[in-house]
Amino acid sequence: MFKRLLSVIGAYKVYEKWLWYQLKEGVKPEHIAIILDGNRRWASEQALNPFLGHEKGADKVEQLIDWCLQLGVKSITLYTFSTENFQRSKSEVEEIMHIAEERFQQILADERIHKNKVRVKVIGRVNLLPEHLQRLITDVEKATESYDKHFLNFAFAYSGRAEIVDAAKKIAEKVGTGDLSPDEVDEQLFERYLYTSHMPNQDPDLIIRTSGEERLSGFLLWQSAYSELCFLDVYWPDFRLIDLLRAVRTFQNRKRRFGA
Repeated sequence: MFKRLLSVIGAYKVYEKWLWYQLKEGVKPEHIAIILDGNRRWASEQALNPFLGHEKGADKVEQLIDWCLQLGVKSITLYTFSTENFQRSKSEVEEIMHIAEERFQQILADERIHKNKVRVKVIGRVNLLPEHLQRLITDVEKATESYDKHFLNFAFAYSGRAEIVDAAKKIAEKVGTGDLSPDEVDEQLFERYLYTSHMPNQDPDLIIRTSGEERLSGFLLWQSAYSELCFLDVYWPDFRLIDLLRAVRTFQNRKRRFGA
């Protein structure tokens, strides 16, 4: 009720403008990664079908893209579906796949994507997804593969441990065939085999998690070594521009040491 009242009297709009003013001169994160958590709990608290939470969460991603473009963020990586999420009920997984198919179909014709030269990529074990969704993902990736102004990654059927294992397997194969020497394997080479190797900056400057949970849940385990973390007590469908701006302000107020 209080939030609704604030919205009605325009307090949020005033606060938004104030936050924009605060952030204007500061360094913006080049790469923001977000763990989109809380769709089901959002629906449950409102006595809605859990599937509506996923639909509302997908709508929020549409808004987020606009906000990040306004902020001048170059790269966005979104944790949308983990390999563990396949353990959910068959009906829920099927609904999530259906929503994903709808949204990737929209991306193909999304003027913002092409106007802003956004390269879209799905990172994860895509082979675990339904074949028709795999084909659609291939179409989206091919349609945007020449773009390099912005990067939009969907971590779908993703696991940070699986990503490291997959990279290690590829390197081991090359060592086995003699294309690589064990002495050549270092951190820089290893990064060339990660799911995010297509990006100029694989490491997120800022990782945000919604829903109040304070853990990474296997998200970008290699790339997050020196990321700034921000945990927000808001379910993803209720995520607002204000929440994004406050997270960026938190980022700007921290002194990054990178282990030094």
